[in-house]
Amino acid sequence: MKAITTNSPQSNDTDALFTETEIEIPTPESRDLLVRVKAISVNPIDYKVRSSPQRQHPSGILGWDAAGIVEAVGAEVTLFKVGDEVYYAGSVIRSGCNSEYHLVDERIVGKKPTSLSFAEAAALPLTTITAWEALFERLGIESEKTPENRSSTVLIIGGAGGVGSIAIQLAKQVAGLQVIATASRAESIAWCKKMGADEIINHHQPFRSGLAVIDINYVDYILCLNDTAQHLPNMVDVIKPQGKICSIVSTNSPFDLNPFFAKSITFVWELMFTKSRFGTDDMQSQHDLLNQVATLIDRGIVKTTITKNLGILNSTNLETAHKLLESGKTIGKIVLEGIE
Repeated sequence: MKAITTNSPQSNDTDALFTETEIEIPTPESRDLLVRVKAISVNPIDYKVRSSPQRQHPSGILGWDAAGIVEAVGAEVTLFKVGDEVYYAGSVIRSGCNSEYHLVDERIVGKKPTSLSFAEAAALPLTTITAWEALFERLGIESEKTPENRSSTVLIIGGAGGVGSIAIQLAKQVAGLQVIATASRAESIAWCKKMGADEIINHHQPFRSGLAVIDINYVDYILCLNDTAQHLPNMVDVIKPQGKICSIVSTNSPFDLNPFFAKSITFVWELMFTKSRFGTDDMQSQHDLLNQVATLIDRGIVKTTITKNLGILNSTNLETAHKLLESGKTIGKIVLEGIE
């Protein structure tokens, strides 16, 4: 089968980021599905692994968002059968999905929304799992429109990115929270509003002054999707006493949590790869939530976050996708479909 591998960041042999190669089709065992990949999308984790000598992936095959068709199953598979259409994010400790076929544990795979194309579905898994776990597991928000949710506010820092695009929808359309997103450019502001944000503030300005304009003093929850260390003072300033903050962005150095003390603030991390990496007892929750979101999509409550389709999955187009992501100005998700 064809696969696209990353070139070493230390290599001087070529300026290309990727190489197309032929490898053996893997055989599914245990609870693995062999998926014929129809479409993939890219995420910041892709270029971070590619560009860091310390984080080089053993297989050289990146990609952690895919949609496709089950071609074969392992002996212990119970959730899927050959021919099922699926979408998933995979595991960061296994070979990625930038290939014709891909092995993935069934417990982190969902049934593809029937109303979406493979490309539209591939835009969703990683960001959806991240947003869902951050909101409904880490922050402990109810995943329905309860009276408490309707009277609560969540501030989503970096609303126009991949995770922000789906987090806005889940927080608003599923949980019924008042959603305040941060954005600074006209196009990102428009996108956040399209996703369902009630209010927008500029993350390049003090959060306190931005919230004052919309008559809000404090927020109950904060979901940080961009530069935790940079935004920490602003988050401490505007979080409600006994409020909760979740971040998905690790820091390059330790940071001081003492400012959280006076308000008894809860701070938690979210990494969607934790369950698959450590084989946690609740690993299959990712299968369940992807199925739940597929139903929400097919009912028209949640929508895909795709904004760019770069065409065929080949080394040239994949390099373009990575460079667009690295610019820091992308909105929503970038996808590629098929493989030459």
